[in-house]
Amino acid sequence: MARAATTSDAFNAVAEPRRRDILSYLALQERPVGDIVFTLGLEQPSVSKHLRVLRDVGLVNMRRDGRQKFYRTNAEAIRPLHEWTGEFERFWKHQLTRIKERAEETEEEKENA
Repeated sequence: MARAATTSDAFNAVAEPRRRDILSYLALQERPVGDIVFTLGLEQPSVSKHLRVLRDVGLVNMRRDGRQKFYRTNAEAIRPLHEWTGEFERFWKHQLTRIKERAEETEEEKENA
């Protein structure tokens, strides 16, 4: 089955680790492209390409101030990703609780033997 184009699907867009790094960096505040380049240690053309993909799928918004472009995350567009991954968080918490209970049972059995 062919993958959806990264320019139309948020899940494929965030499959790329550098895009996740960019989203994480933008999570707390709006940043100019130059800050993203400098802080993440990526080449400017690469950052611009990744920002375009993120912008095309709606995960980031851009505004201009003179010649400078500023990017920020679009929390509303990220919500479906968060909700979907939250399902797995609940699953793993349940699994970890089960592992802990089994370990405690094994420890009790050793103590009682």
